[in-house]
Amino acid sequence: MRKTASAEKAASAERAAPAKKVGSTRKAAPAKKAAPAKKVASVKKAASTKKAASKTSAAAGKAAPAGKAAKGASKSAAVRKAPAAKKVVVAPKKATARLKGTAPAKAVVHPPGDESRTALVRRARRINRELAEVFPYAHPELDFANPFQLVVATVLSAQTTDLRVNQTTPSLFAKYPTPEDLAAANPEEVEEILRPCGFFRAKTKSVIGLSKALVEDFGGEVPGRLEDLVKLPGVGRKTAFVVLGNAFGRPGITVDTHFQRLVRRWQWTGETDPDKIEAAVGALFPKSDWTDLSHHVIWHGRRICHARKPACGACPIAPLCPAYGEGETDPEKAKKLLKYEKGGFPGQRLNPPQAYLDAGGKPAPPLGAG
Repeated sequence: MRKTASAEKAASAERAAPAKKVGSTRKAAPAKKAAPAKKVASVKKAASTKKAASKTSAAAGKAAPAGKAAKGASKSAAVRKAPAAKKVVVAPKKATARLKGTAPAKAVVHPPGDESRTALVRRARRINRELAEVFPYAHPELDFANPFQLVVATVLSAQTTDLRVNQTTPSLFAKYPTPEDLAAANPEEVEEILRPCGFFRAKTKSVIGLSKALVEDFGGEVPGRLEDLVKLPGVGRKTAFVVLGNAFGRPGITVDTHFQRLVRRWQWTGETDPDKIEAAVGALFPKSDWTDLSHHVIWHGRRICHARKPACGACPIAPLCPAYGEGETDPEKAKKLLKYEKGGFPGQRLNPPQAYLDAGGKPAPPLGAG
């Protein structure tokens, strides 16, 4: 009995164990099924996140061109606001075949602000050589027959043209041919002759005063030294160098208004005082070149490189000039600005040298002739 009771007890325990196992299995199954549901939820969540991200990137992609367009618009606006680039001015590559024929090829002119001293000397001397070819007949544009007439004519040329002086001096020298004659002249009669020159009272005082000085201090002869010439009334360094260079053959630089203007345009010097300009330019050339250099520069200033409107398009030294473009650059328009023989008009002398006439120059008309 006891054995049977224990056997039944064991059998009941054995039967209870599978039931418990099944129960645990039944309970675990939903857990296993729940796990895929959780996984699906997470996958769905990830998919929705990915979809949202793709929508965001798509929106960003659509916004990007607008941003680029805005950026491009700002750039174009900046371009429109920016000042226009300065037009590069070009000059003829070579001298314009003595101002005739077709326009040559062009090359950019670079301002020589940083050129060396050696480069400046070379450029300055080349300009002088070019001008010597253009004006081989260059000469003082005052009519004179002797040093006395030249010094008087040069004094009279202040604040007027050489042409006006040349039209006036024939009457003056016909009546007062020597320093002695002019020193003893009646000032009122001299004033009447010199009236066309302007400032006739002051000029009368100067020419009579220098004539007296010549008679009293130099025996009626014009001195051939700078230190003596500048002692005469109305005679400064410019007048003295005109007389020394053209009446005595002694080199000198004539710094008149044309000379001052051109050497600054060419950047030979930045000085404004005539004496300092003379020293600066004189240092660029051998002394033997000074007188002819003065003629070349002055002639170029009177005929081509004018003060108000230079004829840049007809300039034979345009490739060497840092101021090219200040005037008219069109060749045909520039030719119309040329003066005297370059423009087909009479020169300033009534009695010019034969070389000038041979080159096609015309003598100026006498006073009252036109």
